[in-house]
Amino acid sequence: MEVTNEVPAKKTKRLTSVVWNHFERVRKADAQYAVCLHCKKKLSGSSNSGTTHLRNHLVRCLKRSNYDVSQILSAKKKRKEVTLGQSNLGIATINYEEGKIKDEILSPIPLKYEQEQMKDEINQSISLRSIRFDQERSWLDLARMIMIHGYPLAMVDHVGFKIFVKNLQPLFEFNSNAIELDCMTIYGKEKQKLYESIHQIHGRINLSVDMWGSPESSECICLTANYVDEDWVLQKRMLNFVSLDPSHTNNTLSEVIIKCLTDWVIDHKLFSMTFDDCWAYEDMVFRIKDWLSQNRHLLKNGELFDMRCIIHLLKSTAQEVMEEFRDVTSKIRESIRHIKSEQAILVKFNEIAHQVCINSDKRLVLDRPGLWNSTYMMLDAAIEYKGALCIMQEHDPAYSMALSEKEWGWASSIVGYLKFLFEFTNVFMGNRCPTSNIFFPEICDMNIQLIEWSKNPDDFLSSVALKMKEKFDWYWRKCSFALAISAVLDPRFKMKLVEYYYRQIYGSNAPDRIKEVSDGLREVFNEYSMRLTLFEEDSARPGGSMPSTSNGTRDKLKGFDKFLYETSQSQSTASDLDKYLDEPVFPRNYDFCILNWWKVHTPRYPILSMMARDVLGIPVSTLGPDVAFSNIGRVLDQYHGAASPDIREALMCGQDWLKMEPEVTVTLSSSPLPLSVETS
Repeated sequence: MEVTNEVPAKKTKRLTSVVWNHFERVRKADAQYAVCLHCKKKLSGSSNSGTTHLRNHLVRCLKRSNYDVSQILSAKKKRKEVTLGQSNLGIATINYEEGKIKDEILSPIPLKYEQEQMKDEINQSISLRSIRFDQERSWLDLARMIMIHGYPLAMVDHVGFKIFVKNLQPLFEFNSNAIELDCMTIYGKEKQKLYESIHQIHGRINLSVDMWGSPESSECICLTANYVDEDWVLQKRMLNFVSLDPSHTNNTLSEVIIKCLTDWVIDHKLFSMTFDDCWAYEDMVFRIKDWLSQNRHLLKNGELFDMRCIIHLLKSTAQEVMEEFRDVTSKIRESIRHIKSEQAILVKFNEIAHQVCINSDKRLVLDRPGLWNSTYMMLDAAIEYKGALCIMQEHDPAYSMALSEKEWGWASSIVGYLKFLFEFTNVFMGNRCPTSNIFFPEICDMNIQLIEWSKNPDDFLSSVALKMKEKFDWYWRKCSFALAISAVLDPRFKMKLVEYYYRQIYGSNAPDRIKEVSDGLREVFNEYSMRLTLFEEDSARPGGSMPSTSNGTRDKLKGFDKFLYETSQSQSTASDLDKYLDEPVFPRNYDFCILNWWKVHTPRYPILSMMARDVLGIPVSTLGPDVAFSNIGRVLDQYHGAASPDIREALMCGQDWLKMEPEVTVTLSSSPLPLSVETS
């Protein structure tokens, strides 16, 4: 080491940025460099360069992620000891070799500042050592991890997992017998939080009912609350996941649902229920409606209460189409299987396709059993290669699955039917906030298409279309009114969209149908107005609520409250609904958010906004994107299926609740949770 006293030490600028904890500042000739302590890369270290480029390097530094904190502190401590030892020598130089280059360390940092930094590092080191390991907290964190990600409870006994945890924290003690209890503890706390949250909202709750299968062939019923919260954000929370006895009946199902409503105390807040099957549960729905109507909890005599899953309708319609055309579909499937059976046959087919000038980007692929969208894609691609498939038999004697011209016409119709259903399904899957208003135009388009398909001159095609329309008409009669109301509450459409579609659907009968929607809308609005008025009067009355009588006097005057409200209203004052309908429609644009619009316009339409909050929260489907194209419903995986009923409900509901926490939502936004599996 060389020491010179010819040039006095120049006082360096104080390095205050935390980025210098990861860099060594060195000089070579007249240049200054910052050397990364992790990867030894040299970057500009002059005071004019700033530290932004150093921070960017740390983000990209591959070796930094594996660099132990103690190593950084050790390197800094060593550097400071060397600097302190030379503080009386003026300018000191140290041999620093990287790639056979000799650099010189800058003049030492003042002793006072070094002592302060050393003190901070000692305090930091003491703080790190003083952190106490919390065994109870770690057990709960493990249980939360299992619930969030759907891991099997038995993973706590896996040897590899135990080794991994022991290497991270040797003090951790495994207690596999307590993991279920920890899950139940978390479930109980989260359930109480959700209970309080639900009862703080001013709007009503829409419930969806979904049936799940399990590997043991038993069934479970899942109840999910859908509602618009006080910030006008659409929320979806699982309430119950109840395991059913194999011998359950519709009576049992209605009793289970009523018990769940009673436990959560939301029977008075219920607006609608959406069931996963379009044609079942009629007796069950009747019993639930009868129970709710005893306490006058249903609006418009329950006409808005019973909703059905639109995705189930689309799935069953697609299955109906494929069943009717199974012979044509089978021929196309076997044709593709034959072409792909040998490389020589595939090469020959491609040559034929080139000769007949087929330049399609689509490729012939076989469909996957149980997924009707894959069958649609297979048929759609086959239509593109019709010209080559028609003459394939002339070049390949072994090919015997050629379709007739009539069968090709049927295949084209199949593709048209399935394409419409496929695009409709994608409307639901592609919408991150599926409020009920977006589906009215879709079901109206489907109604119009089915009417046109039913007029096909081909008897076979028209008969298939009529079967499809029969299924659709049942759904239309049950759900069209609620969806029409939701469309009217969209300020871009109001009553105009109903008028536009009903004229195409009903023809000369359209005015009567439009009037039914208009009158029904006003009837529902009047009920909201009346209930708000009674609530305000009830709140102002000493004691809070109207006293009940044991002789049933109030039951005999059920219609009096409505009569009193209607006869006491001033005819000169326009209602929220009248103001809303009389104003021009809002311009249509792609980034329109209906919930934001109603949030902003709540002061202008205080009563109508209450109605919009409840109607727009109606779940149009109970099935998620994971099973939208599957021929079956949701099925539990083997780990959840093998759990006891109480633990199963805690795991399923707990996962749904915990994944909505902000820090978990960010992490899981790009990865689906492995809850359900599909079986063929």
